[in-house]
Formats: sequence, C-alpha cells, structure tokens
Amino acid sequence: MKHSPSVWTVMLALLGVHLAGMGVFLAVPVLATAIAAEAGIPAALAGIHTGLVYGGALVSGPLAGAFIHRYGGIRVLQAGLTFCGLALAVSVLAHPVALAVSAFACGVGHGPVTPAGSHLLAQRTPANRRSLIFSLKQCGVPAGSMLVAAVTPVIAAAFGWRAGILAVSALLVTAAVVLQPLRKPLDAERDRAARLGNLRSIWTAALGSLAILRHLPLLRRLTMMSALYGVSQFCFSSFFVVFQVEALGVPLTEAGFRLALAQGAGVAGRVCWGIAADRAGARPVLVGLGLATAASGLALLLAGPAWPGVLVTLAGMAMGATAIGWNGVFLAETARLAPHGKVGATTAAAGFVFGACMLVGPPAFSALVQASGGYGLGFGLCAATALLGAGLMLGGRAVAKP
Repeated sequence: MKHSPSVWTVMLALLGVHLAGMGVFLAVPVLATAIAAEAGIPAALAGIHTGLVYGGALVSGPLAGAFIHRYGGIRVLQAGLTFCGLALAVSVLAHPVALAVSAFACGVGHGPVTPAGSHLLAQRTPANRRSLIFSLKQCGVPAGSMLVAAVTPVIAAAFGWRAGILAVSALLVTAAVVLQPLRKPLDAERDRAARLGNLRSIWTAALGSLAILRHLPLLRRLTMMSALYGVSQFCFSSFFVVFQVEALGVPLTEAGFRLALAQGAGVAGRVCWGIAADRAGARPVLVGLGLATAASGLALLLAGPAWPGVLVTLAGMAMGATAIGWNGVFLAETARLAPHGKVGATTAAAGFVFGACMLVGPPAFSALVQASGGYGLGFGLCAATALLGAGLMLGGRAVAKP
C-alpha cells in the first residue's frame, strides 16, 4: 500500500491552490484603472466585480459537500481551478457584460475551493497544531494576492493589461494540473457509487447544511464575525490600488507593489496569529485582530495626497497584517466546532453566509466612493465592520481550545 501524503504535503498543496485562486478576486481590481479606461466604466466599480465573484460562489459553494463526497476533494479543486482559469480569460473582451459574466463564473468555479481544502486537511491535522497548519495553508491567499499585485501591473506595463489577465488564467490551470499526483491517495475515500441527482435536490440538501449554524450558536457567532471581517479584508484588497492611483496620484506599478507589501504582511500575520491562537485560544486573537483592523482602516480614511508614501505603505501593511490575517484561525475553529464528518459541509455553510455579505460589502464601498467622490467613507466602512466583528466575539462565550 502506498504511503499517504503527510499533513505538510497536503498543506503545501493547498497553499498553492489558494495562491493561484486569489487571481480570481484580484486580477481585475488590481488592473481596474487600465481596464476601466478601455471599457468606459469607473474604476471604483471594482467592488462590483468582487460582489459578482461572491455571487457565483453562492451558487456553487453550498453544493461542495455533495461533490466532495462523490468525486473527492482533489478532483473538486482541479475542476474549480480550471473553470476559474477559463472564466477569468473572458474578461479580456473588455466589455462590461463580459466583465460581469467573467466575475460571476469565476465565483462559481471558486465556491467549492475552501470547503474542499478544509475537508482534505482537517482529517490529517493534529488538534494542538490546528490553527497554525490552517493558517499556513491560508497563507496562500495573501501570497497569491502579493503575486498578483506585484506582477500583473508589470506585465500590463510591458505587454498590456490583457497579458496580465491571461498570465493569471494560465497560473490557475497549471495549479489544477500540478495537483494530479495527489488525486489517487487523497480521493481514495470518495463514494464512486454516490448519485448526485438533480440540481434542485442537491441544493435542498446543501442548504440544509445551514442548519448546522442554527444549531451551534458559537459557530454561528464565529461565522457572522468572519463575514464582517471579510468586508474589511476584501474592500481593502479590492480598492487599495485604485485608491492610490485615483486619490493619491501614485503610478499603477508602485501602487501594486505597495499592495504586494501589504499582502506580504498578511502572510506573516497569518503565521503569527495561528501560533498565538494555538497557545492562547482563538477568541482573544480574533478580537485583537478586529480592533487592529479598525485602527488601520481609520488611518487609511485619513490618508491624503500630502501623506508621505512610506506612511501610506505602512498603513497598508498594518491593514494587511490584521484584516488579511484572521482567516486561518477562523477556519481552524470552524473545523474544530464542526460535527464529525461534516467539516466540508460546515465550511461551505459558513462560506455561504460570508459570500452573502460580500454581495453587499464591496459594492457598498463602490457606492460610497461614487456618492462622496472620495475613498474616506469606504475605509470608514472597513473600520466599522471590523469593530462590529470584534464586538460579536467579545459578547460571546470564549472559543475554547480543544
């Protein structure tokens, strides 16, 4: 019998998945000023892109449990990444309808990615290292964001923005192919005889997983916190580059590099917060991150053209370390609190709530920018949602360590 891949092998593979997957969320927002100039739409509508991606994820995310059961986590990841690569390529048509369809389709492909990853990792992770290992896996999110933010503007400057988009599409498909050696050992427990039935029956069963949140108050509170923190995270990631270019007059390549530094701080933060949560418990770490995110958001609210570039960069890095640093701790706690054998379904249910809030959060940021003519109120929204999330965790019972 062949040796099963270690938890570290699985974690590294999933880190790569999330690294590639962030192109779905950030490739278009990072290049928004160049795309908007050709498409004839405001660059501040980048929040609509993020909302549409999450709209697509709401369609496929709740179905993740059924597909994982039938095909296995690795195959679900491969299918999702490939679909995302093809969907993202549609955006090079530069028509507003094509951009909308591309964003929504990218979300459909990405919806099952996080539940499939949690399913594969949870059963192999020792309890005393759960937060650290999940945080390391989730480092692929800021690492991928850092890669997109740093590289795509350079590619766009040299070859045009379409080349930047297609490079990310190629990365997504490549990541799917690289997973193939893990398919046989990690998908061995899939039920090949399982029948998916029709879409309606799958949806009915999948939405039934939301009952998990109704029956577990602690998990429900944690999920609502994640949705509020997610508004801060994705509004910052989606708008930091556009904010610098339009409000501060920073060149696109420099603005992208500053976002890359912020995402790099997010990588370091996820590791540090994972270690801290394993030692001190998740609750104080999550509360502290919410308060620090709020402070960072207020700093960006006050930022203006007169600010030295180094201060803007440091404010962005502070936002990166905090607003982008909480996910691994959250997913580890979700895996711990999930009913036995239902980690994937529970993560999908939490992701559904998260995605529903993302339908509102980034578009609300766009609306605030359009209504006020500036980005201050948008970053105020980031601070407010972070404070609300921290308040939820403060008001609940402790999220205890196992």
